Amino acid sequence: MTTILIGLTLILFALLGAPLFSIIAAIALLSFHALDINIAAVIIEMYRLASAPTLLAIPLFTFAGYVLAESQSPKRLVNLAKALFGWMPGGLAIVALVTCAFFTAFTGASGVTIVALGGLLYPVLLKERYSEKFSLGLITSSGSLGLLFPPSLPIILYGLVAKISIDQLFLAGIIPGFLLILLLSFYSVRMGIIEKVPRTSFHFKTLFISIKSAIWELPLPFLIVGGIYGGFFTATEAAAVTAFYVLIIEVFVHRDLNFFKDVPRIMKESMLLVGGILVILGTAMGLTNYLIDEQIPMKILEFMSTFISSKIVFLILLNILLLIVGCMMDMFSAIIVVVPLISPIAREFGVDPVHLGIIFLANLEIGYFTPPVGLNLFISSFRFNKSIIKLYTSALPFLIIYLIALLVITYVPDLSLWLVRLFGK
Repeated sequence: MTTILIGLTLILFALLGAPLFSIIAAIALLSFHALDINIAAVIIEMYRLASAPTLLAIPLFTFAGYVLAESQSPKRLVNLAKALFGWMPGGLAIVALVTCAFFTAFTGASGVTIVALGGLLYPVLLKERYSEKFSLGLITSSGSLGLLFPPSLPIILYGLVAKISIDQLFLAGIIPGFLLILLLSFYSVRMGIIEKVPRTSFHFKTLFISIKSAIWELPLPFLIVGGIYGGFFTATEAAAVTAFYVLIIEVFVHRDLNFFKDVPRIMKESMLLVGGILVILGTAMGLTNYLIDEQIPMKILEFMSTFISSKIVFLILLNILLLIVGCMMDMFSAIIVVVPLISPIAREFGVDPVHLGIIFLANLEIGYFTPPVGLNLFISSFRFNKSIIKLYTSALPFLIIYLIALLVITYVPDLSLWLVRLFGK
């Protein structure tokens, strides 16, 4: 009876807006106490987490992403993408897709992309005669588009929680990420033709000027991916190199930011996000220890095995579960809380751990703009001053395309694993 009352009390606190880390910590501490196990087990797990070398990659990549978002880099990259793709039907929409994917990959936060790039891209899309519905849907859905590309923060966090290679996850997300961009680009081309959007003539001079303007940002993806898989540095070292490089080019080369005024503010804002993630992660890892000690995942597996015997059925149910989780929780909390539960179960059904990571992240990427409570929908509603119902209808065609891509990603594992096998990681 006491356990039920405590459980109901914690649920009530969660509904009233209590911080997630406090709820997780309370559950972990009470669970260990009920088993007469020293509650220091939670603190020991925090210490183990703090000593993980890959942990440093999270604040460094986050800082780099925030610096880029606060600078004039979005404008430079939009101009470059427009010079490259503006001549195509739906060219400006493809520009929006590519630019949003780039910035979400670096910031790791969908909302940052919508806020930073939405005010730049949305008026331009309307000016170029794209419909309001299409423009809103495009920006809202593209806010989470780059989460499968390195150096995405959710990928790093998933690797830490699931205890699998971050390098492998970086590789595994590349082809599925491009698949999403390709399908959305086809839809954008179709809409560009239907809505008779005027095209921008291709000029080598404009392209040259755009390349010259963005010349310092262009090496970033190659610096990270090439550096890691060329054997020059680890993921953590790549994060340090990226943070230093971005700081130098935006503060001292482009001079978009003031070192004494802007950089401390950006450090504070970016580390608030990182701090929240680490606090939740530390407490959740303690709870994970309890779940493993009590063999909770295996008990869930035994229960599921009485109803599910097929890997395909398991993956269908997994996708449904993760879509619900993705629209109810933010990605970081979902990774920390749900991954320890589903990883052992998926392994028993023969799902490759790296492939599972990409399925997991792709689902949560979609969950960000899945009605009724996807986070991107509310951010866009606030950012563009539109009703949430209007955002629902605007995002629906894009949601269908994402779900088609998710089916391919889920049931064609080689899409995620081919590069991993090719590089022998």
